Amino acid sequence: MQRPLIMALDLDNRTKRLALLEQFKDEQLFVKVGMELFYREGRQVIEELKGEGHQIFLDLKLHDIPNTVQRSMRELASLDIDIVNVHAAGGKKMMNAAVEGLEQGTKPGKKRPLLIAVTQLTSTDEETMHNELLIHHSLNEVVSSYARFAKESGVDGVVCSAKEVPYIHQSCGSDFYTVCPGIRRPEDEVGDQKRIVTPGKARELGCFGIVVGRSITNAENPYEVYRAMKKDWEGVK
Repeated sequence: MQRPLIMALDLDNRTKRLALLEQFKDEQLFVKVGMELFYREGRQVIEELKGEGHQIFLDLKLHDIPNTVQRSMRELASLDIDIVNVHAAGGKKMMNAAVEGLEQGTKPGKKRPLLIAVTQLTSTDEETMHNELLIHHSLNEVVSSYARFAKESGVDGVVCSAKEVPYIHQSCGSDFYTVCPGIRRPEDEVGDQKRIVTPGKARELGCFGIVVGRSITNAENPYEVYRAMKKDWEGVK
């Protein structure tokens, strides 16, 4: 799998999704389907996107008891998605159960979806983690620890801020996948993200893949912004 720029389809209705993708009709995209879109359209949206040749990161962030997560992943694997995720905070047994469920649900002859684990949301900062989550270690320590637990559980990689990628590669190796949201251009509004970088900076930090949403989907010309951010991500002048 090449290092992807994953476009987040965080749109609130089918009409907007189809209008956006019409601008990319000559592109084979890597797209993120999140909770809002999946809960609204279900399996149909996955089948449509796969039928159009797109790769899919199904971003549902499962976090439940191991047995429930295992059975859920078994069902999700049948959708022929490319990446899916869980919350690392669910623990090693839950993450291992997720791997087992994916292996059980993957069709014969197919490669199972990559499984990545969310370390800390990019909307979380040190203050939130200490005062609300009651985790009294540094953000980098927590993210690196969660990443190690994920690797020990058979998970393929993590979702993290690009700023944390060097620490993760130091503890888990450079071949451990790091998929990074919180990507913005310098001129973009930050919104609810707190640990953000540009595509070019994410590349320099060693990210495997980046997830870009509102910078593209809210732009006047989404395709133009997508191409510009992709060039920055790939280091193309």
